[in-house]
Amino acid sequence: MHRSTRLRLAYVALAAADTVLAGSRRPSAHRARRVTKPLLLPTLGAALAADPRADGSPLRTTTLVAQAGGWGGDVLLLGHGERMLAAGACSFGLGHLAYLAGFRRHRDRRTPTRRAPTTRVIASLWATSGPVVAAAAARRDRRLGGVLLGYSALLATIAAGAAHLDPTLPRDARLLTAAGGATFLASDAVLGARTFLLPDAPQRLESVVMATYTGAQLLLAEGTARAGREPRHP
Repeated sequence: MHRSTRLRLAYVALAAADTVLAGSRRPSAHRARRVTKPLLLPTLGAALAADPRADGSPLRTTTLVAQAGGWGGDVLLLGHGERMLAAGACSFGLGHLAYLAGFRRHRDRRTPTRRAPTTRVIASLWATSGPVVAAAAARRDRRLGGVLLGYSALLATIAAGAAHLDPTLPRDARLLTAAGGATFLASDAVLGARTFLLPDAPQRLESVVMATYTGAQLLLAEGTARAGREPRHP
């Protein structure tokens, strides 16, 4: 078994463990997450870096940078309070900018991203959810509302970019990347609703957040790895 495969399996095991722990209110579960959660993206990043399929991938560098930003967000969000949430969102935002840079550099140039049908759907979904969550956050802290509005808009832009990649990239790489972008958007929507719209939400919703988040990161990493194969012209 190749080292990258072992690391990927380790990531899946860590993600499953952290997802279960996230849904528990026990103090011991929170303490255990201080081990599992910070290990997630370093493990996935190591798997991608060691994956021979990714050697020629045009998305490899930006994905590794994005994972580093995500790791910072993971660690910061282990803390509590609005300030830690804002700091975590900023770290994730820096990582998302790396994802966006890779997607824009290798976008489908036949049609502007803003005119693609998937972009219109994503924009509509964001318009009906992002401002609502941001307004609820602003009632707690005005600065936090602005941060979350910008963060959700950035994530929607990434989801649109992930679904609009160069058609010369392998089809499975494009499909996996698009699925990763959409799943990331879903994870953020659940997190925002749980934190600001449903103050008495059951703890198990945090497991939904982590399951979709870790799944999104895995899909994006796998899409990146598969993009390293020889391009096929449509």
